[in-house]
Amino acid sequence: MNTTLNKIRSKSPCADGWAKLLKHLGKPQADDEPLSLITILDSNGLDDALWCLQAVDGHDREIRLYAVWCARQVQHLMTDKRSLDAIDVAERFANGLATENELDIAWAAARAAAGDAAWDAALAEFERNLIRERTHAGLAAARARGRKGGRKPSLSSQQVREIKALLRDPSIPVTAIAGRYGVSRTTIYKHAGANASVRNQQSSAPVAG
Repeated sequence: MNTTLNKIRSKSPCADGWAKLLKHLGKPQADDEPLSLITILDSNGLDDALWCLQAVDGHDREIRLYAVWCARQVQHLMTDKRSLDAIDVAERFANGLATENELDIAWAAARAAAGDAAWDAALAEFERNLIRERTHAGLAAARARGRKGGRKPSLSSQQVREIKALLRDPSIPVTAIAGRYGVSRTTIYKHAGANASVRNQQSSAPVAG
């Protein structure tokens, strides 16, 4: 498929892409020399090459069917029947089996589906933000009342005092203390502070020969 620089310019290309293409071709301005889409692909990449399809004459059916093929590659991500129907109508139109009016109606419905999806996404984001704000406000209010958020401590202050007392007796293994209170050794070390740290060092010290 071929086009020309003048045809591309008539479609109002972006300034950066246009300058890049001219530089690649070594031309200071547009002309009517045939220009292959492969050359545009090599110069500017796939996105610009696809954009330039609108400046190609005489290949409407091929271009439309290619657009349908691209849509088919991602149709498994489409959940709205209006979008899927629009792809079917576009394919039928490319093959002369649907009218322009049918195509216009189908694409209007597809655009409405896209708008609904965007609205649903925005609403979901709004709800997430609202939940986050309410959570933060609740935690701030709890802190103001002298409470802390998060999980409830696995050991009460009374139990921590008892554990510290037990740890002072070297004959009682830490494992036994942990089992008594239904927690892990790590929890004992975490809540008992220096008492547990000393016991941990003693338990890991090498035995003198």
